[in-house]
Parts: sequence; C-alpha cells; structure tokens
Amino acid sequence: MASETPTRPVALITGASRGIGKVLALKLASRGVDVVVTYKKNAEMAEGTLAEIRALGADGITAQLDVEQPESIEAVFELVETTYGKLDMFIASAAASAFKPVSELKLHHLDRNYATNIRSFVLGAQAAEALMPNGGRIVAITSYGSLRAFPTYASLGAAKAAVEAYVKFMATEFGPRGITVNAVNGGLIDTDSLDYFYNSVPGMAPIESVVEKIPLQRKGTADDVADAVDFLLSEKAGYITGQTLSVDGGLTVIAPPFWVDTTSPLRDAVLGASDVS
Repeated sequence: MASETPTRPVALITGASRGIGKVLALKLASRGVDVVVTYKKNAEMAEGTLAEIRALGADGITAQLDVEQPESIEAVFELVETTYGKLDMFIASAAASAFKPVSELKLHHLDRNYATNIRSFVLGAQAAEALMPNGGRIVAITSYGSLRAFPTYASLGAAKAAVEAYVKFMATEFGPRGITVNAVNGGLIDTDSLDYFYNSVPGMAPIESVVEKIPLQRKGTADDVADAVDFLLSEKAGYITGQTLSVDGGLTVIAPPFWVDTTSPLRDAVLGASDVS
C-alpha cells in the first residue's frame, strides 16, 4: 500500500499515450487529476504525455499494459495500489480488432477480440472497484458500431455492444458503493483509426456522403469525446449511471448509407477486407 493517500484524484486511462486517451489525460490534468498513463509498446510516447501532464501542474506515472493479458492488467492495478493506495477514475479507451466480414472471422480473431475489448474492460472494472472504497467513476469509450451495421465492423461493433451491456450491470452492482459506470459512444470521430478504416475497407460509401447527412454537418473530434468523458467523471454527473452517451453530431437519429449498395456483388467485394492486428 502507499504510505499516504494522495490529496489529488487519481485516474487510470488505458491507451492514454495517444488519441482520445491522451486528450482526456490532459483535460484531467488541467483540473488537478493525477494520471496513470498506460501504453502497450511506445514508452517514449507515454513519457511525452506524462511530461505534458506535469507541465499542467498535475503528476502521474507511466505503466506498460497489454490489455489482452490478464496478468498485465493485474500488474498495473497492483502498481496503482502500491503508488497511490486508491483509484478515483478508470477509463477504458484502448481497443483493437480485425476488420473482416463475419464469414471470415477465425477462432483467433474471436478470442483476441473478446480478450482485448470485452474481458479487459471487465477485469479492469473489477480491479478499479476494489480501489474505490469511497466511490469513483468508471467510463468505457465505445463506438457507433454497437448501434449500426457497416462493412467488416461486426467484431468490434459486437464487442462494444457487449461493453455497453456490462455498463448497465456494473452500474447496478457498483452503485451502492458510490461508483458510477457509464459509456461514451463516439460516432465518426476524426482520428487515425477512422482514416485507416475508410481507406482500407472496400464497399464503404465515401465518408463525405455520410458526413453531409450528419445533422451537425461535420466529423467529431477527440476533444468532443474527451469532453463528454470528462463530464461523466465530474461531480456534475454524480447522479448519472448505467448510461451510454452518444457523441455523434446526431448520427444515431438518422440512417446514412454506410454501404454503397446492398447487392450480392458488394458483399462479395467486402470479402477482401483488410485485417488489423
């Protein structure tokens, strides 16, 4: 255990060295939250994020984390307990999946998807709950694929839907301890992942044809998602739990053409989709 409990709140963010996770880490640091910056491979990038956190007046540590490995998750939470003796916020941001049609998903795709996107969230939330005796916040970042079908996204979309279901059960079970559990579901968010998806998957309608139908007429940003998560982590959201907040510019209230068409030739074309390891 830590020798003394830190006065500042402590947050653990998976995938905090880049993208939405990093943007969120800096927002939390700007309001005095110490951040555990996890990374899978790039320690230098994580240290850079930590330096920016310290420049904002907060502090933190870096920790290598492979969310696919239960022992790695356990080790990181043990480090948090040893360093801080508590945890106030747990944010599950890291994700990965193969982009393939359902008919092409092999056993190793299914196993890795479950381990990386579903099991890691459950194990992380269990470990976080144990470090939140006085209450806390748990937020999962999910995606639009949990709500709508589009080419080759079945694996990740189904995983995110499962996470959103777990959020409801966790909110019910953890609530008596003062722990809220919610999800933020991002729509078309302008990140490297979105660019990769649209540039590598055949059969997708041009992204411009989708964006022009979004009521707010633009793609979302990492800041848009991070601001929503930051709100759910704040005291102002203390009576909100078990919810999935869509941050999508109104995308969920319309039905844009994610598929170029619904003919058999299109479905055949999708069979050549790329894999993300």
